[in-house]
Amino acid sequence: MDYLPIFLKLRDAPCLVVGGGEVAGRKLGLLLEAGAAVTVIAPSADAAIAELAERGRIRLRTKTFDADDADGFRLVIAATDDREVNEEVAATGRRLGIPVNVVDCPALCDFIFPAIVDRSPVVIAVSTGGASPVLGRLLRTRIEACIPSGFGTLARIAGGLRDRVKRAIPDARARRHFWEQGLQGPAAELALQGRAEEAEMRLLEEAEAAATQGGPSLGSVALVGAGPGDPDLLTLRALRLIQEADVVVYDRLVSPEILALVRRDARRIYAGKERSRHSIPQDDINELLGNLASEGHRVVRLKGGDPFIFGRGGEEIETLMARHIPFQVVPGITAASGCAAYAGIPLTHRDHAHACLFVAGHLKDGSLQGIDWPQLARPRQTVVVYMGLQGLPQICAELIRHGAPPSRPAALIQQGTTSEQRVVSATLETLPARVADSNVKAPTLVIIGEVVTLREKLAWYRGRAEREEMSANGR
Repeated sequence: MDYLPIFLKLRDAPCLVVGGGEVAGRKLGLLLEAGAAVTVIAPSADAAIAELAERGRIRLRTKTFDADDADGFRLVIAATDDREVNEEVAATGRRLGIPVNVVDCPALCDFIFPAIVDRSPVVIAVSTGGASPVLGRLLRTRIEACIPSGFGTLARIAGGLRDRVKRAIPDARARRHFWEQGLQGPAAELALQGRAEEAEMRLLEEAEAAATQGGPSLGSVALVGAGPGDPDLLTLRALRLIQEADVVVYDRLVSPEILALVRRDARRIYAGKERSRHSIPQDDINELLGNLASEGHRVVRLKGGDPFIFGRGGEEIETLMARHIPFQVVPGITAASGCAAYAGIPLTHRDHAHACLFVAGHLKDGSLQGIDWPQLARPRQTVVVYMGLQGLPQICAELIRHGAPPSRPAALIQQGTTSEQRVVSATLETLPARVADSNVKAPTLVIIGEVVTLREKLAWYRGRAEREEMSANGR
């Protein structure tokens, strides 16, 4: 370890920045965020630094640096483009015992600035020891993606409750267990959503429950959209909740790659549904979610696409609300959006479609009765049919019978956004036969409208199955 990572308390501490350019401005900005009393010494200063001086945020001395200028400072930064000046600042700092940073010159530095992830009071510093600052910033970006902004709120709440929790739970081991559970449970989720008062109240309730019952009394449920298949399309919140869950209740359309993100020690319950065949009836799923949460588990109900678009999410949260189970809904990229984008078919386009309709390929009773065919047959719109593979011949025939031209473009997308993606493009008249000859496998999505013609020009992604098919056909 070339550098010892430490955090300096600089609030109201006198700090000196030598240099008046953009780089100096970035460094003094960090010092100001830490509450330091900053003095800048430079023959001239850029507009941003001059404005800070005018507003009284810093003290600006317009002069060249002299060795005596460093007296009385806790920390010094040299940020000039003159190496001799930088070396003089470094030598002066060492002589006076003041830590010095010389920007972009690790050999002259007593300390270096890390890449910072700021979720105050949670602060994470990443350093490569000056070897590659760009790599440090790249690592910081990855860490930032995993640390929600609400972690600062959570830390402040926990800090404010430490004494009260200590009084409620005197035993150190039990108290540690409480914090381990509480900082990952429903109260933490409330804090991460910015609901600080509710989070604080929930933590206090859980502390009281832990003191009397030995642990939090109630878990929570998150209805999480897993998107159309590609794990890179998960939202950051979805990924975090999946990895924190004690129990994951998942659907048939959740890809194996996404299931691989679940903790190994988490319980997995398959609740998939196929046409006219459900592994667990919907009413039983609703009750299962409530029962698991009542046992204190963090439950993720993982659904392909989006929970509120043909995902029965509304039915499930009705049950949770009736039982007063804490829950949240995390939207996912719905199949229409994800599959269409990967197929190179824009759902709307001002030259082809001014509206987009989503429709289920079969209703609750499994039939196609009750669908408003005249509305779906109208021109200058895009129709997206979910779960339409089995009923495709009837769907196309009904649209034609209700006024859609047989030549209207249509496409079926198999397992969109995954390596198994295939796209069969045709017309309403010819698509059923083309699909029948293509050995298509569910899940599929059907897109109908003039926008399908844009695929030939806009297609950018080909799944493995599609690439192999094109290679076999000499394309």
